[in-house]
Amino acid sequence: MADDLDELLDEVELKFCRNVSVTSPSPSDIKETKRKTEGNSGTYCSTNQVAHKSFDEDDIDSLLEDLLDDGDPLDLDMPKATKSDCKSSPSQPEGRRCCPVFLGGSSVASGVGTSTSQRACSQLRCTSCDFRVISFDDQEWDSSCNYLFFRNNMPDRRKLQAKLRRKRTARAYACQCSWRSTLSLNDLRDQPDLKWVCGKHEA
Repeated sequence: MADDLDELLDEVELKFCRNVSVTSPSPSDIKETKRKTEGNSGTYCSTNQVAHKSFDEDDIDSLLEDLLDDGDPLDLDMPKATKSDCKSSPSQPEGRRCCPVFLGGSSVASGVGTSTSQRACSQLRCTSCDFRVISFDDQEWDSSCNYLFFRNNMPDRRKLQAKLRRKRTARAYACQCSWRSTLSLNDLRDQPDLKWVCGKHEA
């Protein structure tokens, strides 16, 4: 922020007082400056005269516009909105995120989950391994499943089926580092060990 103000002051000095030193003048310098100003065409001027002249002729807005027109926009360190506060811009594909995010058995409808429309998220992604979470309806994971099995076989659905067991109304979920079987609706906020989030649904 201090650098931006310095640049603005430098710009004012360059526009209105090209031949004046930026150091504070001594009393003798002020007298000399006045004498030269009276006898010259105006190339010398006092710092106070420059400030008064600049604010009489141009306000802050016009100075900023001049700087922007010169192709040197100022970065005023405005606070940037967090990702959760931003809405989709026209250039970005429209989409919605679940809030809250639910898991559910095969009898639970899939889609965009909300507090009023409780649906199992079908666009889950793991923030730990960065894999998309896949699911199998009417299946559950065998108790012999372990981390290495998913590490070695994700995302090959055919290989993963070797550890699936048939179970009506169940749904088996897995990424490369975590797995879960469920029969009913479950809020992911109640399962902090799962690092799964909604990866955005297409509009």
